[in-house]
Amino acid sequence: MTQVDQRPDIDPYPLSPYVAWAGNRNKDPILTAFKEIFPASGKVLELASGAGLHINYFAPHFSGVHFLPSDYDTDVFDTIESKRADAGNSNVADPICIDLTDPSTFPDPKDQTFDVIFVINLFQVARVSIQEGIARLASSVLAADGFVAIYGPFKRDGHYTTGSNEAFDKEILAAGVTEWGLKDIGELEKAAAPHGLKLARTLDLPANNFILIFDRVC
Repeated sequence: MTQVDQRPDIDPYPLSPYVAWAGNRNKDPILTAFKEIFPASGKVLELASGAGLHINYFAPHFSGVHFLPSDYDTDVFDTIESKRADAGNSNVADPICIDLTDPSTFPDPKDQTFDVIFVINLFQVARVSIQEGIARLASSVLAADGFVAIYGPFKRDGHYTTGSNEAFDKEILAAGVTEWGLKDIGELEKAAAPHGLKLARTLDLPANNFILIFDRVC
């Protein structure tokens, strides 16, 4: 059994062994998908960057893209910057603080807009209303032809897509944290709609995960 296969106990803290394990497990499938859908050049904002594993892994593959990491927890910023230095990523900016429950922390669209906004593995340990925050932010700073990409495991039409996702959800719910648990794709659509975003595509990825792509409503 490889190190990637040895899953630590579930712990959503950004610097935990579990988050590192999950990030290393999914980074290549996500990168493959992003290579197909990202623009050749532009600006990309990552929400809930955590330790910065994904953004610093992706950045060398997109030389024409400028990446901006963000998180509400400023304690992780040193780790993001350290990973950036280790990778030599000149196209990754200093991280900024964004609290998705507090619009006053959102970037000013007068300063910059983004061609892509993405978030990875957030909703199984976050309440559905966080999607409202993502959509509110996107309605302000997303470029006219930009999109939001949300990666993770989800239910579909109230049902689990696989038995393994059902087992994973039960394991998460057993922790007894009210906002934890797999969310339904329809719930995210409903939260996004008032802010002018619609689900445009759903990409199936390995390990029973999805990338949900939201566009502006025309």
